[in-house]
Amino acid sequence: MSLPHPYATGDGWTLYHGDCLEILPLLEADAVVTDPPFDGYTEYEWGEVQWSNIPAEVRGGPGLWFWKGRTFPLEWTARHVWSKANRNIGPNAEQYEDIYEVGGTGCGLVFRHAVIDSEMNATLNGDVFMDHPCQKPVKLLRRLVCKYHGMILDPFTGSGTTGVACIQTGRRFIGVEIEERYCEIAAKRMRAAEQEVSERFEFAKPKVTQLQLEPA
Repeated sequence: MSLPHPYATGDGWTLYHGDCLEILPLLEADAVVTDPPFDGYTEYEWGEVQWSNIPAEVRGGPGLWFWKGRTFPLEWTARHVWSKANRNIGPNAEQYEDIYEVGGTGCGLVFRHAVIDSEMNATLNGDVFMDHPCQKPVKLLRRLVCKYHGMILDPFTGSGTTGVACIQTGRRFIGVEIEERYCEIAAKRMRAAEQEVSERFEFAKPKVTQLQLEPA
């Protein structure tokens, strides 16, 4: 099998539309930063069989995996916590979410960023609500992808936050998303992030003044 035609591409990033289990064996990356589906809250069925089909290079890290629900199925080296409580979150909502690090070292960290489950909460982070059930704050993902250099892979791209964070921090990115509606959202967000970075770079470039030489 050969790689499918990319759904969207940019300067240093590529997004594929399809099942990551079919596409992952054809990809190479330096690290994984992703939020995989979990039991009871997913667009498609996911279980132990699918986990075993993820290539060993991806499962073995290095990488960071958001996780909730049942026991994390991979061997991990650190467990971080995303503290997402804020004044607008409901009393029965999840206050924390684990982020498991694979192939890394060091102790666990706590990342405090407001959850994005409405337009109001998105504004707290400086984000735009994409109407995705598991949208993550860009500030949080920027901190996570900055642990790595080179090519970052997100096999469950969703609304594209990992890709946006990679573009904003100068990392290369490969994403895979099974739902085309989310591919469209992710592609638009990454193109906008790329344009913003480009404009910021142009603004920051020093102005060169052309000297008019007088004849000797």
